[in-house]
Amino acid sequence: MKAQIIRLDGGVAEEIELPAVFAEAYRPDLIRKAVVALQSTRRQPHGTNPYAGICSSAVGWGSGRGASHVPRLKNGSRAAKVPQAKGGRAAHPPKVEKILIRDINKKEKQKAFRSAIAASVCEDLVRARGHQFEGACQVVFEDAFAGLTKTSEIITALTAAGVYADVERSKASKKVRAGRGKLRGRRYKQRKSLLIVTRDEPLAAAANLAGVDVVSVNALNTELLAPGAQAGRLTVWTQGALNWLGERR
Repeated sequence: MKAQIIRLDGGVAEEIELPAVFAEAYRPDLIRKAVVALQSTRRQPHGTNPYAGICSSAVGWGSGRGASHVPRLKNGSRAAKVPQAKGGRAAHPPKVEKILIRDINKKEKQKAFRSAIAASVCEDLVRARGHQFEGACQVVFEDAFAGLTKTSEIITALTAAGVYADVERSKASKKVRAGRGKLRGRRYKQRKSLLIVTRDEPLAAAANLAGVDVVSVNALNTELLAPGAQAGRLTVWTQGALNWLGERR
């Protein structure tokens, strides 16, 4: 599979052969498994106090009173301690010792990563995610793209490459989340846009573009390539990042 190296002005510098990793078979099952395994490492264990709801002097009245044998407060008749009572213990509370991390085999993880990379240049999968672009979905910039320091310069380059419309799509999708989540630090929802992959340092000037993620190629993972476990994210590469992939994969 071939791809064109795009200059900053949108012209074609040369044509190269993509690394062999871009020919990997599409495995959505492994991609989902790898993404879930990555997400599980960020889950925070939580649980209740082992004595929550049972620190009470309540005792049962025993038989012969025509009442149930649930523990009752000594200075009244209200039930306590048991799950069905007000302020009682929880029946099946969450426990901190619960195993939250999902494991994945090393070879499965590597194959899922390669499959997610290959899916990023499959036009059908990229369009299925809702991305908007003109021309081919294989967007490879010359290494000078990684040296841009102004967001306006990056916007100009992305527009010349025909992919900036996807950033505008993401910006227009921002909306207030429904439900209680808006009070818990995740008030807004926004669709994912471009993934920009460079050779060394992430392209900091592009970090404030709507829906855009920037990452160096050695920090790339399956979740970035397939947000929500849906592969086919529109990805912008630099030539140096592709060379690194060809050497390592």
